[in-house]
Amino acid sequence: MNILEKIIAYKKQEVAERKSLYPAKLLEKSIYFETPVASLKKYLLREDKSGIIAEFKRRSPSKGDINPYASVERVSIGYMQAGASALSVLTDSRFFGGKNEDLAEARRFNFCPILRKDFIIDEYQLIEARSIGADAILLIAECLDKGQLAQLARAAKKLGMEVLMEAHSKKQLDKYTPDVDAIGVNNRNLETFEASIAASLDLIAALPAEAVKVSESGLDDPQAIVELRRSGYQGFLIGEYFMRQADPGKACREFIRRIQHIEDLLQNAIA
Repeated sequence: MNILEKIIAYKKQEVAERKSLYPAKLLEKSIYFETPVASLKKYLLREDKSGIIAEFKRRSPSKGDINPYASVERVSIGYMQAGASALSVLTDSRFFGGKNEDLAEARRFNFCPILRKDFIIDEYQLIEARSIGADAILLIAECLDKGQLAQLARAAKKLGMEVLMEAHSKKQLDKYTPDVDAIGVNNRNLETFEASIAASLDLIAALPAEAVKVSESGLDDPQAIVELRRSGYQGFLIGEYFMRQADPGKACREFIRRIQHIEDLLQNAIA
């Protein structure tokens, strides 16, 4: 059993327990449940933004602790002041050290789109996501069959949220449904946990034209972002690189500045 299989097995137990402790009807009474959402898709396409989805991530199964005592308020505000297009907040507790309260806190201090990063397998988790202030949810193709993904995407849209579908291979793109707003290509090999932007570059031509294209994982070089953007990607999910720094917001600002510098040099060379 690989790590993803372990996570999903545990997630099934966790969701069953949470359903009994926090019924859907109770979640629907949240102040966030009926409020308008911010469009992840629109923010990623804004020309005045960087396209970066900056992630709040305390730890990972493969790397252990990354920044376990980080302040959600300070980091999330720092990311947005740096010019990030959106936030991603990991809410899985067992494997990533996150919690629903992290996303709710990020929502309290920011008006940008917030992606709930978790392993969603049940419609209950969509109601939960809406109740804590999420604007978009992640659906991992590796964890779901085509029917399940389509059903969850449809249910998310009915709740007003957008959908980022994550794929690891060309075969998984067959699970794409029109209810998906953005396609994310995960650069990390699930067996070796090594990451390379070659994964994103190899799949760009196969991605649906109408979906916003996002490259995920292992992004720590501004030059790589420029290369990915020129190939057709519009979004870049970055968490670990920023979170390992003493000041993630400052690291994000410097990263974006370096991207802009490289792009300016390229533009001047063409001119």
